[in-house]
Amino acid sequence: MTRTESLTDEQWALVESLMPRPDEAGRPFRDHRMVVEGIIYRYRTGIAWRDLPSCFGPWQTVWKRHRRFSGDGTWDAILTALLGRADHQGLIDWEVSIDSTINRAHQHATNLPRTTGGSANYMKQRQEPADHAIGRSRGGLSTKIHHLCDGNMRPLVMLLGPGQGGDAPMFGPVMNALRVPRTGRGRPRTTPVRALADKTYSSRAIRELLRRKGVQAVIPERADQITNRARRGAQGGRPVSYDPEAYKRRNVAERSFNVFKQWRALATRYDKLALTYHGGVVLRAITIWLKALGDTP
Repeated sequence: MTRTESLTDEQWALVESLMPRPDEAGRPFRDHRMVVEGIIYRYRTGIAWRDLPSCFGPWQTVWKRHRRFSGDGTWDAILTALLGRADHQGLIDWEVSIDSTINRAHQHATNLPRTTGGSANYMKQRQEPADHAIGRSRGGLSTKIHHLCDGNMRPLVMLLGPGQGGDAPMFGPVMNALRVPRTGRGRPRTTPVRALADKTYSSRAIRELLRRKGVQAVIPERADQITNRARRGAQGGRPVSYDPEAYKRRNVAERSFNVFKQWRALATRYDKLALTYHGGVVLRAITIWLKALGDTP
C-alpha cells in the first residue's frame, strides 16, 4: 500500500458488492475503487477537492460521486451492512457510550446562507438542513457530531447538529437511529445492554426512555439535581443509582473521537453541506469497521 491507497484487497472485497451500479441506459461509473480511495485521501489529508492528485482521476468526478453517495444513502447502507456482518461475528460490544464533539467550521464551509433552527432529523429525509448543521458556539462557527459507539470504541450512530446545540435533546434521536440488521431472519437490533453517558445527559426523560427500552442507564446525577432533590425532602424521590465501575469505561467515547479526528477534514469542517460532511463521517466509520472485520480470522 502507498500513501494514496487506504483499502486492502480484502477490505475492498467487502465493500465492492455493496456499491451501486449504474442503470443500463446510463453512463458507466468510473472505477469505484479509485474514486473511493480519492474520497478517503481528501478527508484524511484535509486538502481542497481541487488539489486531489491526478492518480484519482478528475477531482470533479470524485466530489460528485461523494455528493451522490452521501445524498442517496449509499454510505449509510454500506455501514449498516458492515454492522450486520460484525454483529453476526460477535464483534460489537453492546455496552454503548454516547457523547458529542465540537468541530470548528472553516471559513470555506460557512459562506452559504443559513437559517438557524434547522431540523436535526435531516438524516432520515436525507435533505440538507436549513442551518447546514452549523451554529455559533463559544469557539465560533462550528458543527457538533453526536456519536454512539460500542465498548470497543467503534462507531454505531453519528448525527450532526449545530455547535451551540445541546447534547441531551439529541439523546433520543441518536438512540432511535441505532439499527443493526441481523443475518438471516429477524428484526434489526435496536437495544444495547447498557448506555453510558456523562452528567450532561442526566434527565428524567432520558432515564425514562432507557427504562422503556429495557436498557440499563449508567448516568450520574448533576450536582444541582442532587441539591434540588435533597431540598424537597421526601417529595424529591429516591437518589439515582448507577454502576460506578461501568461508568469508568465511558471514556471509550472520547477515545473514539480521537480516532475520527485523525482525518483532518473531519477534525475541521471544510464541507459547505451537512450531507457531504456527514458522508465523510460515515465513510470514516466504514473504514474503522473494515479494519475490525479484516482483523477477524
